[in-house]
Amino acid sequence: MKKRVTLTFPKRAIQMPVTYRLAKDFNVAANIIRAQVAPNQIGKLVVELLGDIDQLDAAIEWMRSQHISVSHNLGEILIDQDVCVDCGLCTGVCPTEALSLNQDTYQLTFTRSRCIVCEQCIPTCPVQAISTNL
Repeated sequence: MKKRVTLTFPKRAIQMPVTYRLAKDFNVAANIIRAQVAPNQIGKLVVELLGDIDQLDAAIEWMRSQHISVSHNLGEILIDQDVCVDCGLCTGVCPTEALSLNQDTYQLTFTRSRCIVCEQCIPTCPVQAISTNL
């Protein structure tokens, strides 16, 4: 089973090897989608957790016991077609190729099922046509 979550670390937990512990102690793989971590600051990780449902629940329970806030990501990328100018800049930063330009029409195509909501496309859009509902 997969779960996409946002982990918020208190300053004192930044040095903890969380992804290592998830793999070793719970047999849960953690695919880091986005990270914002710095010494002596609150850190954030957006991760996709993969494992057995019971192992995932145990891993999340353990993280919460370590004072790591765990919130489930249910958001998605939104594209305002009325604002989009089909420039294609967002396609160059999309790691999963969820955004592409149609080769015949040169219009932006969004394949929602491929999107991991990494949000790399949002700051790239020059006309601010891309947002998220997180």
